Amino acid sequence: MPPSAARADTRHSPRKRAGNGAAPRDVGDDVGLDALVGHAGYAVRRFQIWIFQDFIKTLRDVDIRPTQYSVLTVIGANPGLSQMAVAKRLGIERARLVHLLDSLEQRKLVKRIKSKEDRRSHALHLTAQGETALEKFKRLAAEHERHVEAKIGKENRAQLLRILSGFT
Repeated sequence: MPPSAARADTRHSPRKRAGNGAAPRDVGDDVGLDALVGHAGYAVRRFQIWIFQDFIKTLRDVDIRPTQYSVLTVIGANPGLSQMAVAKRLGIERARLVHLLDSLEQRKLVKRIKSKEDRRSHALHLTAQGETALEKFKRLAAEHERHVEAKIGKENRAQLLRILSGFT
């Protein structure tokens, strides 16, 4: 029998039983969530995953991730802000922010200028290219927000933002 025929035969063979004699369950929508259904954290995390996937898909052509967008937006709104202030405001670990800034600097979107007050600190600014790019990113992010609104409804989106505003 040719190897391809043998592979075809195994696809139709009965399921092997797990060690306890029960057939393994396929992963899918029929898997119960038990108490997770009532957990806000679980629901928020699932929604966050959907939001990040849509954001990444919507901004794929410009190669910007949600955290990069957040950093650029805060720097654009607050030119001269220190790395420490950006990290604290966005809840990003300092080491991770340094890596993020390195990549944004390599793309010529951000520049670090040594602080006149504290030589150990850098003031963050968008480059001219960064300002132009951020405007495009904001237009695409607005498109992403329209996707969110289409998913949960305009009133629900507004209510969700009101509820979550206490955590920003």
